[in-house]
Amino acid sequence: MAKKSVGDLKGDDLKGKRVFVRVDLNVPLDEHQKITDDTRIRAAVPTIKYLIEHGAKVILCSHLGRPKGVTPKYSLKPLVPRVSELLGVDVEMADDCIGEEVETKVAALPDGGVLLLENVRFHKEEEKNDPEFCKKLASLADLYVNDAFGTAHRAHASTEGVTKFLKPAVAGFLMQKYYSFYDWKKYAICCIFLDLLFSILYHSEECPPSSMQELDYLVGAVGNPTRPFAAIVGGSKVSTKIGVIESLLGKVDLLLLGGGMIFTFYKAQGYSVGSSLVEEDKLELAISLLEKAKSKGVSLLLPSDVVVADKFAADANSMIANMGSWPFGDAMNLQPHGVVVAMDRVVPASSIADGWMGLDIGPDSIKTFSESLDAAKTIIWNGPMGVFEFEKFAAGTDAIAKKLADLSANGVTTIIGGGDSVAAVEKAGLADKMSHISTGGGASLELLEGKPLPGVLALDDA
Repeated sequence: MAKKSVGDLKGDDLKGKRVFVRVDLNVPLDEHQKITDDTRIRAAVPTIKYLIEHGAKVILCSHLGRPKGVTPKYSLKPLVPRVSELLGVDVEMADDCIGEEVETKVAALPDGGVLLLENVRFHKEEEKNDPEFCKKLASLADLYVNDAFGTAHRAHASTEGVTKFLKPAVAGFLMQKYYSFYDWKKYAICCIFLDLLFSILYHSEECPPSSMQELDYLVGAVGNPTRPFAAIVGGSKVSTKIGVIESLLGKVDLLLLGGGMIFTFYKAQGYSVGSSLVEEDKLELAISLLEKAKSKGVSLLLPSDVVVADKFAADANSMIANMGSWPFGDAMNLQPHGVVVAMDRVVPASSIADGWMGLDIGPDSIKTFSESLDAAKTIIWNGPMGVFEFEKFAAGTDAIAKKLADLSANGVTTIIGGGDSVAAVEKAGLADKMSHISTGGGASLELLEGKPLPGVLALDDA
């Protein structure tokens, strides 16, 4: 069902009114508290400017990071200069998101003024969606606007609970672009499509007509993808990607798995994985996913070799663990990698030596994965192949990024979804080579899984 938008509010609806705007300003900061990527701020600009131009008193609410109580490094204060610059107005900053000091600053706001509240997650009640905390947030304003798609999958106080005490509750322009094309009964098409839509909006301050033309292309390219359709899923845990994998198994022709999750699949099939990350309670699930892929005719590939290390660190000793012809190899060859260590030996295929852990896919896997993608016409990538933050274990992730960039140049549709995947292609300097980049984070994952978003459902129906 369509939701009411901030664009539906005019004149007296906004003039002089206090508007509580939930935005997503969860931007990366360097060690000097300088913004390294301001795209989330820029994505919020159209809605905020609209409110300013209509004489509203704008109260911005956001989180930053995952603080445990008041944590100075997660303060929103470093964002004020850039927000002010993009909006063309001086943005006031509050020291909290509730309380007398905040109420005083809100009361002093002129028409068209903007106040940025301090990190809402400094209060544990935010994530608990505590009713009393919701009331305190709601008391600051006359109406509510949610333009934080990246947090729409959370039923938190500032994204869902506050709407019970503050009306009207409407969507901002960024949020609107999702649900206006969204039919909650047609997840099979929209789950991926909406993720891509966000990528367009997220990388521009406005949504020009040309973007609307591109929407028609996306409906065809993803809702009815040019085949073969391939997906690459990585990350550390199977449990965080269960829904994504199950959803993709109903859509793709080829599924490549990498990252720490592969060791749960290895162990489920009888392989010892040393000290590698394994979710013991997900072994049966891993087997069921393999069986589901087979029953649906999806080609599911696991790495044939991995880079193992003696500790989780950038300076770890490392080797190549060759699994043979996975999963039926009869020997695992360990070869020195990156540094010279005295362990050049062959061990049984059923074991990675105790004290060693897998941190990246190996060169044979890179070759196999790359070759398997050559025939694909549409590719979606969610999750890194290894611990790419450590240079020694970034080869697999970098190789996939470079492969997708090359395929994009040859007309293949390449979609990068998920924070770590986006960070990986940006780290490799290849973000602009991909067809679409999505930074919707958890909301994008839940859309891929076909789940409704509390932050959207809580808004007023049109």
